[in-house]
Amino acid sequence: MAATTARGLRRSGAVLAALIALTAAAGCGSYSDEPAKASSSSPGERPSKADPTKRPEPKPSVSAADGRDITACADGNCEIAVSEPVKIPFKGPRGPATLSVTEVGPNAIAYTVKSGNGQSKGSASGPGQGCITVLRSNGSGNSCGGLGAAGRPAPKPDAVVIQAAGGEDGTAVLQLVSDR
Repeated sequence: MAATTARGLRRSGAVLAALIALTAAAGCGSYSDEPAKASSSSPGERPSKADPTKRPEPKPSVSAADGRDITACADGNCEIAVSEPVKIPFKGPRGPATLSVTEVGPNAIAYTVKSGNGQSKGSASGPGQGCITVLRSNGSGNSCGGLGAAGRPAPKPDAVVIQAAGGEDGTAVLQLVSDR
C-alpha cells in the first residue's frame, strides 16, 4: 500500500507542477479587445505617443442656433451650447455684462452674471432643470427649477433674459434674448 501512495503523490506532484507552469505562462500576456497592431517603427525606435496635454475638444450632443460661438452673444441675443466653463461677454441693459458658466455637467449648470456693480448667480441640477435670469438696468432676478417644455424665452423691454439648461451628457444650452 505504501508503494501505491508514493506513486499517487508523484502523479499529483507532476500534475500540480504542470498546472503551475500553465498558469504562469497564461499570466504573462495581457488582455485586450483590440487586435494587435503591427509596428511601423524600426527596432530601437520608440513609437510616438499623442501629446498628453492636448485633449479633444468636447462636442455638444445638442444643437444650438449659434453652435459654440460665444461671440454670437455680444449683442445680447444668441443660443449656444457649452460643455465646459466659459466667459461670455454681452451687451446688457446698462452696458457691458459677462455671463460666466462656472460648472457644466450631466443635467447640471451653474453660472454668474455680472453687470456694472451687481451680480446674479444661478444653478440647477437634475433632469429637465435649469435657470432663467432677467437682467434689467435696475437689477436682476433669478428663477431656477423645472423648465419643462420651455422654448426660447420671450424678450422683455429694456432687459436681457438668460435661460440656461443642463443636458444629460454634460452639454448645456444657453439662450440670451433681448429686445434689441
